[in-house]
Amino acid sequence: MKIEIWSDIMCPFCYIGKRHLEAALSQFPDVPFELEWKSFQLDPTIIPQADKNVYEYLAERKGMSVEESKEMHAGVVARAAEVGLDYHFEKAVVSNSFDAHRVIQLAKTKGLGDTMEETFFKAYFTEGRNLNDKNTLMELGVGVGLNALDVKEVLEDEAKFADAVRSDISEAQQIGVRGVPFFVFDRKYAISGAQPIEHFEQTIREVLKAS
Repeated sequence: MKIEIWSDIMCPFCYIGKRHLEAALSQFPDVPFELEWKSFQLDPTIIPQADKNVYEYLAERKGMSVEESKEMHAGVVARAAEVGLDYHFEKAVVSNSFDAHRVIQLAKTKGLGDTMEETFFKAYFTEGRNLNDKNTLMELGVGVGLNALDVKEVLEDEAKFADAVRSDISEAQQIGVRGVPFFVFDRKYAISGAQPIEHFEQTIREVLKAS
């Protein structure tokens, strides 16, 4: 069963959705699953601000205090904790995910797309790494098994895999994706958002019945 996942590594619900999907997949040990991560940007115009964390950025953008921003995110932090994720928005710096998506596209060509996605999620939401810093992207890419020269080539040439990223985003628009995470199962069924694990399990059963 092929599962395509449109995701942005700056999206806190995408990491939670990944955990929900993984929990559901574990209930079907005899089913071969193929995961394909697709690029999406919630805000392609965002300007990187390494000196500003997510709480501060959203407080400024929405005209609220930092404390109000923290309160607004408390539910997301709690939901993440329920699936074993330790979110630290106070460390997560404002980033544009386009270059990271290009590295993910490289990783996909080496069969490392899922591993790269996981690594970037953890680096951003838990460790507070700056995913606009090319040295950081290089370190994380090599860390999952990518060739350093391949990563260097991508980071030094802004055109490398840029079309692949834009193609994923364009495809998302064509099929009506308005937010992420967005999961497509065998091009027959779709789930929008970080739905409960049971929802994923039920969808997988329906796909299996239809196949």
